[in-house]
Amino acid sequence: MTHLPRPRSAPGEPSSASDISGTAGTVVVTTVASDSHTWNLVFLQLLLEERGYRVINLGPCVPDSLLLSECLRHDPALVVVSSVNGHGHVDGLRLARTLRGHPDLATVPVVIGGKLGVSASAAERGRQAAALLEAGFDAVFDDGQEDDLRRYLDSARPAPALTGARSGAPGAP
Repeated sequence: MTHLPRPRSAPGEPSSASDISGTAGTVVVTTVASDSHTWNLVFLQLLLEERGYRVINLGPCVPDSLLLSECLRHDPALVVVSSVNGHGHVDGLRLARTLRGHPDLATVPVVIGGKLGVSASAAERGRQAAALLEAGFDAVFDDGQEDDLRRYLDSARPAPALTGARSGAPGAP
């Protein structure tokens, strides 16, 4: 199950984030600080590059401070956080607050997915997803739901030409 987003900016409201659809966008792909896995990052990089995105893959065990500085350096249209070690929920809460705490990144779309916890309980995964959304993620994807990520990417629309504003997160009016 995918837990989808709440809008970062209302229609007609300016956003500092670039639109994530199109061929010119940069996407930062990362794990959380406690995750040493790389295969998931390579998969995501290939998926995003096939869609025309420029990908900055930060690799495994990325400290929050490094992700913050790289996001400020590259001004991404999207940040994709992947974790497969079962600690993504805990690290993700802290990471979201770090990114959202910086004014230049407050409206950049940030999503997280993978094995975010160790519980097999759907209810517990739902609580974790809700907490991640509350902390500032725009979408949370369960392990193995790459099709949901594809739909998320496909649902982003260019901003209206007159206002220059993003249309908002997928699923938003």
